[in-house]
Amino acid sequence: MLRKNRPAYAIGEEPLGKIRGHDIELYLDVERPYPPMLRRPPYSASLEAMKDIEKHINELLEMDVIMKIGHNEIVEIATPGLITWNYGKSRLCGDFTAMNNFTKVDRYPIPRIPHVLAKLAKAK
Repeated sequence: MLRKNRPAYAIGEEPLGKIRGHDIELYLDVERPYPPMLRRPPYSASLEAMKDIEKHINELLEMDVIMKIGHNEIVEIATPGLITWNYGKSRLCGDFTAMNNFTKVDRYPIPRIPHVLAKLAKAK
């Protein structure tokens, strides 16, 4: 199974798996035009953080995870990115707290492991 679905897993020089041909749909509780809180400006950052943000964005562009848009293109939803450091390495994170307030909850979420184990315990 792993070999069959190899492109979906992170390996070697590509730290992210890729799933092509499957779009994720996100449903919001609010209609267009979206409220201004869903188009948030970037956070202020130090020069060191800005360099790391640029580095991470360039890596994501090269891996086709994100795409560049023009200055005149309309962006309906934007979330600020921030840099966190752990053991001297930086990581780019998106702040989705504003969007989470408007996201419809999935009716059929992925089951939690304790629930699955409880159901399996009754199996024969």
